[in-house]
Amino acid sequence: MKTDDHNIKITHKDKILFPNSKIIKHDLMAYYEKIANYLLPYLKSHPLTMQRFPNGITEDGFFQKNASQYFPDWIKTEDIRKVGGWVNQVICDNKETLLYLVNQYVITFHISLSTIDNMEYPDKLIFDLDPPKEDFALAIEGAKALRLLLENDLGFKSFLMTTGSKGLHVIVPLKQKEDFNEVHTFAKSISNHIAIQNPTKFTTAIRKNKREGRLYIDYLRNSYGQTSVAPYSVRAIENAPLATPIYWSELDDEKLNAQFCNIKNIFKRLEQIEDPWKDFSTSGKRIKNARKKLELLVK
Repeated sequence: MKTDDHNIKITHKDKILFPNSKIIKHDLMAYYEKIANYLLPYLKSHPLTMQRFPNGITEDGFFQKNASQYFPDWIKTEDIRKVGGWVNQVICDNKETLLYLVNQYVITFHISLSTIDNMEYPDKLIFDLDPPKEDFALAIEGAKALRLLLENDLGFKSFLMTTGSKGLHVIVPLKQKEDFNEVHTFAKSISNHIAIQNPTKFTTAIRKNKREGRLYIDYLRNSYGQTSVAPYSVRAIENAPLATPIYWSELDDEKLNAQFCNIKNIFKRLEQIEDPWKDFSTSGKRIKNARKKLELLVK
């Protein structure tokens, strides 16, 4: 597979990675080559955590943060601080790197919540809504409740994504002016407020046996070193569903589910709609004023 600067040799292109849906490695490579212009803006400057499945999705894959020593020297890496040391992570800023990694059986791309030039300060705030017993309708309710608070009361612009797995992500772009401790505390306060307002449906209880069928509003990933799945990443689930940016209005579509888009139908969708996240990169705000507004609400 030839790109502008490198000729990447695809190995084992006929290897089956998704057995039931008969998706082979070449299909995955072709998808990522075609989706690159949509995906790369979200990967750019964000340290990667790679989820690799060398033997296909029916066997355990593994998460990898450290770049392998055999990666070619044109793969950009950056030393990132971790507890007790450093980790040398890949920075995927171009199609060549993207395709090389897919050839190494990276199926899913997870990104840091901050950029290499400002690692201590997140550029996004994320709420993960993973519904109990696959009750997607409850995830939808949670997303709508979050949006109402975030946009109407706190003045943010929020964005929505199906995870490609079970639930939804609600995401707020930030200006990287407050550090992870501040953002984490703020996210916790928002989640607690939502749960207090709707105690029969939502909870922030970390232990599953305390949730009692309620939707867990997960704010914990808003911490240094945590990651989120990148938009348009493939999930290691049969039919190769995608983490897919959607419009808020699509929550009212009865056919919507967390895996409604996959590598076979996404391009038809992109031909028919405008990018739901086209304003994402220009919508970042500070949390300073919103924090004051939230304090008044929770009194």
